[in-house]
Amino acid sequence: MKQRHFHAHETARMDALDGLPLAGFRRRALGLAVDSAILLTLWVTIVFLWRTLVSHMHGSTRLDFKFDRHSAPGLVFFLLYYALACYLGNGQSPGKWVAKTRVVSLTHKRMGRWQSLERALGYGASALEGGFGFLQYFIHRNRQTVHDRIAETIVVDESRRARRLQKVEVEEPETLEG
Repeated sequence: MKQRHFHAHETARMDALDGLPLAGFRRRALGLAVDSAILLTLWVTIVFLWRTLVSHMHGSTRLDFKFDRHSAPGLVFFLLYYALACYLGNGQSPGKWVAKTRVVSLTHKRMGRWQSLERALGYGASALEGGFGFLQYFIHRNRQTVHDRIAETIVVDESRRARRLQKVEVEEPETLEG
């Protein structure tokens, strides 16, 4: 598959990003899968420890363990993991580190707290309608999914073989002044 590159169209920040190599779909999927595995492992561990503690405090030996990914604590944990990982890693969560990709802000040099939270919330929008928001990667010129466009971000390839597209200087033709 041919490597795509970001094409700026507005601000000085976008000009600074012009030509960055965009991450491929497989790399992005790998990063999401690794982050999801870490998230699930942390969540199951926390829930298990919490329920074990609560059952021992109340003298019960029965442990009623149900995993509901739609529970309010589960959703808050999901949002906190993705938002904090994006913010603290400046766009590079553990999964994105493994995949050698990074989320880059189109508006700021560093990923901010609010922008990281917007991106985490945007995962829900991308998952709507059977995940069509993720598949919009293949449609959008700069390979942005719904959550990328909501948070004004792109995902760049940081592997050793990824190269920035060099700008071609075009000389303006001379005009005759008479």
